[in-house]
Amino acid sequence: MKSATLVEPVIFREALSRFPSGVTVVVTEDSHGGLRGFTASAFTALSQDPPLVLVCLARTADSFPAFLTTSRFAIHIAAQSDKDVVMRFATKGADKFAGDDFQTHRDGLPVLNGGAARLSCTTQAVHDGGDHVILVGLVEDVDLGDDEALVYHDRKFKTMAEMSKAQ
Repeated sequence: MKSATLVEPVIFREALSRFPSGVTVVVTEDSHGGLRGFTASAFTALSQDPPLVLVCLARTADSFPAFLTTSRFAIHIAAQSDKDVVMRFATKGADKFAGDDFQTHRDGLPVLNGGAARLSCTTQAVHDGGDHVILVGLVEDVDLGDDEALVYHDRKFKTMAEMSKAQ
């Protein structure tokens, strides 16, 4: 069912671009053993007890079918040094795992070299979210990196330090 648009999409997107958000690279393995992933800024903590997070995935994403059927996924909180990977994972049709940006983690899924943090998740729920789905993950393992997190604001990638200088 399609609902009536309440605001013009271009105005809605412009308003949302003014909200700084973190940037993540989310990865999983499909039912054939192929690696799949996407870039998301729609990510947040949901619960501390149990430790739950959510991330939103566009229904039009190449990796959409894999994430509907997976039982596990990993969320990488991207760092400044991960800009190229973030852009590659945001590009439809791109070879997401080209290059040597990933290694295999102890959970069997790819781990991004560097980064600010990595959360290993078990899929708890998938909810309808309009043109997206909301993936809820139970965080089973965390790896902390040494790099500062990447922020997306006003259609540009920045660090928190760069954002504070702009004020």
